[in-house]
Amino acid sequence: MAKRGGFSGGMPGNMQNLMKQAQKMQKQMEERQKEIEEKEWEASAGGGAVTVKVSGKKELVSVKLTKEVVDPDDIEMLEDLILAAANEALRKAEDESNEVMNEITNGFGGLGGLSF
Repeated sequence: MAKRGGFSGGMPGNMQNLMKQAQKMQKQMEERQKEIEEKEWEASAGGGAVTVKVSGKKELVSVKLTKEVVDPDDIEMLEDLILAAANEALRKAEDESNEVMNEITNGFGGLGGLSF
């Protein structure tokens, strides 16, 4: 006669293993996130006329302009180039961050859509 309720067989051991894996993954994610926050990404626009750097904390670190791009009669172009370079650098940072996190969480894809 089958028992009702509770876990059957070796489930508690499996649950413990799952919890250990989750804790290991969490530690890996924290370590990798710290590494990412310490990195910087650079991007340029206008053929190198504008170059920006962003950090892994998604903060703008620096903006470099060539003299040729500074035209008082065309401020809008300069603004557009700065935005384009900054957005590209932020995209690079985000892509690498997502790639790293996907590497870590790849083994947990079958947990019913849980996200970490």
